[in-house]
Amino acid sequence: MTSVDREAKDAEAGDTEPGAAAPAGAAAHDTVEAAVRAQLTKALGGVRGMVEAAVPTIGFTVTYMAVKDVKIAVAAGVAACVVLLGIRLVQRSTPQFALNSLVGIAIAAFFALRSGKAEDAFLPGIMLNAGYAVAMILSIVVRWPVVGFIIGSVTGDPTAWRSDPGIVRLCSRLTWLLVLPCLLRVVVQYPIWLADGDQSGPLGAAKIVMGWPLQVAALGAMVWLLARGRTPMRGRETA
Repeated sequence: MTSVDREAKDAEAGDTEPGAAAPAGAAAHDTVEAAVRAQLTKALGGVRGMVEAAVPTIGFTVTYMAVKDVKIAVAAGVAACVVLLGIRLVQRSTPQFALNSLVGIAIAAFFALRSGKAEDAFLPGIMLNAGYAVAMILSIVVRWPVVGFIIGSVTGDPTAWRSDPGIVRLCSRLTWLLVLPCLLRVVVQYPIWLADGDQSGPLGAAKIVMGWPLQVAALGAMVWLLARGRTPMRGRETA
C-alpha cells in the first residue's frame, strides 16, 4: 500500500466515525497542512481511485482504434466501469470512484453517439476542466480559494480560516496547484479536438497521459508545499 493510499484510507476512516462532532475531526490533525493533505488524498481516492478514472478511457480509446466503431468503443468503456464497480462491491469498499467513472463515460458516450465522432467523447472532459479552472481562479481572485473549504470541513467551521491571512495565502497557492492541471489539459486537448480528421487517438493518449499522472504530479507538489509548513489547526487551539 502506497503512502497516498494509506492517507486516503486513514482520512476515510476518520470521516466515518459514528456520532463524531465536526470539530472532533480536527483533533485527528495537528496542522492545517496535515488536514489538507489528508482531505486532498481522500478526494482523489488514492492510486486506485486515479487508476479507476483512467481505465474506461483506455478501454474506449484502444477499442475504437482497433475496430473504428463508436458504439463498440463506448460499450468497452462502459464495460470497464461496470467491472471496476463490481470489484468494489464484492470487496465492500466505497464505490464512489467507480461510479464517478461510470457517470463520466456515460456523458462522453452521449456526445460521441450523438455526433457519431469518437473524438467528441473527449469534449465533456475538456469543457469540465475549463469550468473547473475558471471557478478556481475566480475563487483565488475573490480570496475564497476552494482549498480553504477543505480546512472548514475538518474544523467544523466553513469560514473561520479566512480570518488568518497566512492560511488564506497557503490555500491560494494550493488552489493554483489544482488549477494548473486543468489549464494544461484544455490548452493541449482543445486544439487537438479542433483539428481536422479523426483525432480520437491523439485525444485518448493526451487524456491518459494528462489524467492521473498529471494529478499525481500536482499532488506531489502539494505534499512538498504542505510538508514545509506547520500551521496549527484552529480547531485544536479552541477545543
